[in-house]
Amino acid sequence: MTESWAAATGSQIRSACRSSRIDSPTAGMADGYVQANLVMVPASLADDFQLFCDLNPIPCPLLERTPVGVFEPVMFAPGSDIRTDAARYMVYRYGLPDSDKPVDVSHEDTSDLAGFLIGCSFTFEAAMARAGFELRHQQQGVNVPMYRTSLACRPAGSLEGPMVVSMRPIAKTRVAEVRDLTAQYARVHGAPVHVGDPAAIGIADLNNPDWGDAVEIQLGEIPVFWGCGVTPQAVAQASKPRLMITHAPGHMFVTDVKDVELQKTEI
Repeated sequence: MTESWAAATGSQIRSACRSSRIDSPTAGMADGYVQANLVMVPASLADDFQLFCDLNPIPCPLLERTPVGVFEPVMFAPGSDIRTDAARYMVYRYGLPDSDKPVDVSHEDTSDLAGFLIGCSFTFEAAMARAGFELRHQQQGVNVPMYRTSLACRPAGSLEGPMVVSMRPIAKTRVAEVRDLTAQYARVHGAPVHVGDPAAIGIADLNNPDWGDAVEIQLGEIPVFWGCGVTPQAVAQASKPRLMITHAPGHMFVTDVKDVELQKTEI
């Protein structure tokens, strides 16, 4: 699913999304480029949402904010339009998602919306692959599994809700290694928030993710969980704002910034 796009640039991925040539999960695409979660909220909520990100930097590491009515993130993707350049979108109205997942939201009245790009763990998957870690969701050709947890985020104004995490099976002998590797990418969630027993963070069944698809955990592996930028969608469901537009889980906004530009070489 992603092989033909692995060598593409961020700009090429966005162009393909804009023309509906890509409408699938973007894991493995544009190897080496930063991928981002996307959120748009009304102007009246914009400052609260930025504060929410500031208070919860693990699930919501803020990369860039666009002014109200402006949809070009000039630092991470100049010339782009966040309303058309992600693979798919979700539209939440008073906490309820629209039944469809549109390929663009240009038909919506976005004149009063501010946009936010939030770091995505797909960004450090290229580094994981280079280090020899298996990425099971890519191997199986499915979306990464994501789960609502019992870990409460710090509230900001009217916004509150639980942390969402993504999960990747990791060999038990390499947990410390993957922790050190991903910790270098704090702006795209950084180190894992939990390793092992999913029940300890309120996940009842790994085979029934809240978003994405279940993946196989093989003998000798353990589930490892990272903060996830789908957290704002859980916040939308809990807080019920008038409107929140996001990417569809796994269908990211791919930027022009290279992953090495966000990497810390010392922890």
